[in-house]
Amino acid sequence: MTTVAAIQMTSSADTSGNLAEAGRLLGQARSHGAQVAVLPENFAFMGVSESDKFTIAEDEGRGPIQEFVASKAREMRMWIVAGTIPLRIEGQPRLAAASLVFDEQGRCAARYDKIHLFDVEIPGREERYQESSSVRPGNEPVCVDTPAGRLGLAVCYDLRFPELFRRLLEMGAQWFCLPSAFTAPTGRAHWEILLRARAIENLCHVVASAQSGFHQNGRETHGDSMIVDCWGRVLARLPRGTGVVAAEIDLVRQREVRQNFPSITHRRLQA
Repeated sequence: MTTVAAIQMTSSADTSGNLAEAGRLLGQARSHGAQVAVLPENFAFMGVSESDKFTIAEDEGRGPIQEFVASKAREMRMWIVAGTIPLRIEGQPRLAAASLVFDEQGRCAARYDKIHLFDVEIPGREERYQESSSVRPGNEPVCVDTPAGRLGLAVCYDLRFPELFRRLLEMGAQWFCLPSAFTAPTGRAHWEILLRARAIENLCHVVASAQSGFHQNGRETHGDSMIVDCWGRVLARLPRGTGVVAAEIDLVRQREVRQNFPSITHRRLQA
């Protein structure tokens, strides 16, 4: 069994402060015995407007945010899923919301560009989001082999699209990570339900790291980082505030569950 950790933050527009806090929490994750830690979406920067992220955007493979995560992975000998980092795309006016996975030697082992973008008006609230104004959507699902098993990468709003997780399952995923910055209203209504549903229908573990609380842009994020096992049981959670939750991913039990309750082999309709 391998211990994994989900890190919960309240990020601001102060990148250096956010990185210092991320480093502190990564240290806590390592002290819990985590071999893999997942940072939340926008862990290094949450600006006042969508366009603010252009001020801290990096080129793939270089920049202070990527260098920070790589150095922490090497220092702590731990795999790190770096939430999302805004990366420039050559010849494109918009950025990628890239989730980068660093191995214990600080090498980038995988990159996933967020596919589903948050362009919505929150029902009953004067709250609008237009993520596509600054972000170009990705189009490729990504899995990567980690010490905790084969990981399927997803980010925040992706959670609402079960077809993505089915594709990741077909690619061999044994667990999913969900770096997120869920809004408070949608989080209260749907967050736990969706996380447990994705775990149950795919018989996969889910590690969801979240932003929590009030941010400089006036936005409130839901928090409730949690780790869910392949049977949909919540193994650990942090409802509010900043901190770390950790739990073990048990691939032996997962194999037994998939053998004894083989629902994923009973599918009749294929995409």
